[in-house]
Amino acid sequence: MWYAIAAALVLLAHLAFVLFVVFGAVLVLRWPRMAWLHLPAALWGVYIEVSGRGCPLTLLENLLRLRAGMTGYSEGFLEHYVLWLLYPEGLTRAIQFVLAGAVAAINLLLYAWIWRRRRQAKALRHPKNAA
Repeated sequence: MWYAIAAALVLLAHLAFVLFVVFGAVLVLRWPRMAWLHLPAALWGVYIEVSGRGCPLTLLENLLRLRAGMTGYSEGFLEHYVLWLLYPEGLTRAIQFVLAGAVAAINLLLYAWIWRRRRQAKALRHPKNAA
């Protein structure tokens, strides 16, 4: 039973990490130092998708499921609402490249927007007076 609970917690942590990889730049708006955590996470997410390697969280979850005596995913709440996000059916290398591109594009757009806002705020704080 504890292995099954641990597997579910790893699944939730995995989902949280994926959401952080994709949308973590939004947190940088509020907490600029979060970029030091988010940028490596985003790069890792793109790397995992492009390289086709498995994520360590997936390996850990599968190990815990095996130890719990689970052979497959049952139709519980987590599996129904979360698993399909992390492990979509029919995932191919082409789709992984698209996902990697989407993660990179979303983050580039968010960071460009953050950078632009910061420049505008700095310009308002320190206007160039010609007087």
